Amino acid sequence: MKKTYLITACAFVLTATSAQAQTGFWQGWSGESSLTGAVTTGNTETTDIGLGLKLEKDTGTWRHKFDALGDLGRANGEVNRRRYQIGYQLDRNLTDRVYIFGNADYFSDDFGAFQEGYFAGGGLGYKAIVSDSVTWDVEGGAGFRSQETQGPVLPNFLPAPVTENEIALRASSDFDYKFNDNVSFFNDTEILWSSSDTYIWNDVGITATLAGNLAARASFRVDHHTDVPEGREKTDTITRFGLVYTLK
Repeated sequence: MKKTYLITACAFVLTATSAQAQTGFWQGWSGESSLTGAVTTGNTETTDIGLGLKLEKDTGTWRHKFDALGDLGRANGEVNRRRYQIGYQLDRNLTDRVYIFGNADYFSDDFGAFQEGYFAGGGLGYKAIVSDSVTWDVEGGAGFRSQETQGPVLPNFLPAPVTENEIALRASSDFDYKFNDNVSFFNDTEILWSSSDTYIWNDVGITATLAGNLAARASFRVDHHTDVPEGREKTDTITRFGLVYTLK
């Protein structure tokens, strides 16, 4: 069953990408890059620097979404935050509002509750609101999830790292509101449920144009796990302030 989910998700992405190769897959992308500073509470309390990249390509029938984020934190001259995540999603429109999708995500976190993990799956999406000022996409699906807990927490040296491989259910919400040509708001949420742990994150922020393609952004993110190893916090929060450059 696990292999079936992985093979299905990979086949969906590869088939669609191959079908679009003749139309120039590497053309027509837009998105943003960001540089942020952050204050973190929870498993780590640090001053962080973050680099982010979000890209999207919409051909009318297909929509590609790629995102990557890296955070590095230091305290008293020592690294105490190092987290990377990368994700890709491919949507196939069925109607003006309904679409199917396949997605894959991976993360590595040296100081969080879980050392690393990935999810690969697919499902059904619905464009609940589509207008010039407001867009809202909601999604639901299932897939295969794997994540490994962190090593021992001093001074107990227990418990040892544990890897869970299991089927998971996923739901997400992507909401964007444009106040005017210069100021916009976003609120993104995802829930990933499996028998060993439920992971919920929410990212909310506001972006204001400074000049041309350059904008300022303030955001607040909460990451919550319902089941974590002994000695680890269930909830991490991160507040980011930074600059965003729009890619067109």
